[in-house]
Amino acid sequence: MSVSSHLEELKRKHEALSDQVEAEQRAPGSSDFDIAEMKKQKLKLKEEIERLSV
Repeated sequence: MSVSSHLEELKRKHEALSDQVEAEQRAPGSSDFDIAEMKKQKLKLKEEIERLSV
């Protein structure tokens, strides 16, 4: 897998997680713990994207 295709995949995962976080935040009875975990995953993806974009 080339670096550019890996970056694109990471960006897709980040966007999907972002959408999922937004949906969970709007849903009644959603778990704050689950949302926090998704945000942590999202941050890790963002850091990896930034690291590979240099």
